[in-house]
Amino acid sequence: MSYPSPWQPGQGWNQPRPWPDQAGQSGQSGQSMLASTADRERAVDVLRAGFAEGRMQQSEFEKRVARAYAARTVGELTLLVSDLPQGPMALPAVTGPVPGPVPRAFLPAPAPPKTNDKAVGAAICGGLCLVTGGFTGVPAVILGHTARSEMRRTGESGEGLAMTGLVLGWLSIAGWALMLTLLFVAALVG
Repeated sequence: MSYPSPWQPGQGWNQPRPWPDQAGQSGQSGQSMLASTADRERAVDVLRAGFAEGRMQQSEFEKRVARAYAARTVGELTLLVSDLPQGPMALPAVTGPVPGPVPRAFLPAPAPPKTNDKAVGAAICGGLCLVTGGFTGVPAVILGHTARSEMRRTGESGEGLAMTGLVLGWLSIAGWALMLTLLFVAALVG
C-alpha cells in the first residue's frame, strides 16, 4: 500500500500539502494539528504492534516508521495507522483524567492523604505528658478532639496520632485529678 507524500516534489520540507480527512477534504479539525513527539511515538508503537502481528512486510513497516517520524500533523499519523487494529487515531497527550475505563493496575497510585497537623501535635503533647508530669495533658486532649473533628470533615489521616494524644492526655488529667483528690482527703484527715 502506498501513501501520498505530504510534500510536493521540488518544494522541500517547508511546504507541506494538507492531508485529506475522512470525507476527502482538507481538515481544519484535530487532523491538521501539529504532531508532538509523543504522538509520533504512539503511532510508531501501533506500527510495531501491527508488524509483530504479521499485518505488514518489513519494507512497508520501515517506510511507515520513517514517515511517522517525518510527519508534521496528527492527520498524517492517522493515515499511517488507519488500517491497523490500534488505529486509526493517534491520541493527543492526555493532561486530565484518563478517558474510558482503564484497569486499576495501570492507573497511578493515589497519593496518601495528608496527615492532620493537630493530630501530630496531640501525639507530641500526649508523649510529653510522661516527661512534664502531665502538664501537657490538657493541650493533648484539646488538640486530639479538634484533630478528629477536622479529619472527619477534610478526609485527612492521623486518627492513630489523635487517639494517642487523647488517651495519654486523659490519663494525665485523671492522674492529676486522683492526686489532687488524695491531697485534699489527706488535708481533711490530717
